[in-house]
Parts: sequence; structure tokens; C-alpha cells
Amino acid sequence: MKCLSPSILSADFANLGSQVALMDEAGAQYVHIDVMDGVFVPSISIGLPVIRSLRPVSDRIFDVHLMITDPDRYIDAFVEAGADLLTVHAEACVHLDRTIQRIREKGILAGVAINPATPVGALECILDEVDMVLVMSVNPGFGGQKLIPYTIDKICTLRGLLDRRGLKTDIEVDGGVTLDNVDLVMDAGANIIVAGSAVFGGDIRSNVESFLRRLAAQEES
Repeated sequence: MKCLSPSILSADFANLGSQVALMDEAGAQYVHIDVMDGVFVPSISIGLPVIRSLRPVSDRIFDVHLMITDPDRYIDAFVEAGADLLTVHAEACVHLDRTIQRIREKGILAGVAINPATPVGALECILDEVDMVLVMSVNPGFGGQKLIPYTIDKICTLRGLLDRRGLKTDIEVDGGVTLDNVDLVMDAGANIIVAGSAVFGGDIRSNVESFLRRLAAQEES
């Protein structure tokens, strides 16, 4: 199933609760929440208190993307705050298999992310253990960047690898996705689309509905 996961990193933080409620009402299936520590990536974003505050606003899947070092320290806390899907970076985990198992033991979905320059092959040993792979199509740390073209090839490679293994693992793509290139991203094999500026820049409801129409058309084709 193809789903939209708007990234609240691009939202108006002064009106965050109402904007999340609006995208929920418009039909977005996920809420993408970027957590940055200023160490693994240059920026510092939101943390546990914001996630706890947003949890009563929406019953959609809270898609929490941890761009932090040593994420094991915080798995329990993010689950308690309301995460439904917790994604860690392969590059940030010393023992990736152990980290994924800890997430799964908490009874939520486990995802693994890779940066643009990290090859898909780095995930071969862990693919059977994760529910989702997040392919970063920009270098993480800032919103509003343009999609890096070679990441499309990575999505294709990953989809081929999953298909050969008979795995139904979701592929999420995050970074620079717009209505102008979302078909290209989905044609490559992605089924969960993260969009930040393209959703929150302008009329949120209209933008969400436009993405959902495009995703639905892909499902039917």
C-alpha cells in the first residue's frame, strides 16, 4: 500500500498541533517526526515532549525517524511517548541487529535508514528483521533540500533485492520529494512517501489531497 508521511520538520511550530490535525483530517496515513541531536546530523530538532504532546492530536502512525547517535539509549522513552514506528540509522548503530531487536521487543514497527552515500548492500544481513527501509534522498539534517538523483537507483536496487527474497518490506523515501518527482520515486519502488515543504508550504489540506491522488493513481496502474 502506498502511503503519505508528511514531515512536521517543515510545519509551523507555533501551530503544530492544529497542522498535524489538519493533515490527519486530509487523509495522510503517517506523521513523520524527525528527531535530530546536533551530533549525528548538524541540526537539533524536536524531542520526546513534543511527541507526547502531539500523540492525543492524531491516531495516525507516528513515524519517528531518529537521526541521533547511540539510539539504544532512548528506545524505551520514544515508545512510551507514542512512537508506532521507530527508524534508526545504520550509520549510527554500533550493533544494528541488537538495536532492531530491541525495537521489535517493544511491540512496535522497526525501520532502518541509510544516508545517500551508504550502499544498499550494507543492509543485506538485516533486511529480514525490519519492517521498513528508509532511503534518504538528501543528506540528513535540514529540510527543503533537492532530491539527489542517484538515490533513485538505490531505491530500484533495494526493491529488486527485497523482491528476490520475497520480502514485503516497506520502502520509505525522505528528502526533496515533490509532486513533480513523486511518480519517479514510486516507479523506482518506494511505497511510503515523506514530504515536508511540499505539504506544509501553502494549503496543507490541498497539498495532502494532491499527493494522495497521485499515490492512489499509482496503486491503480
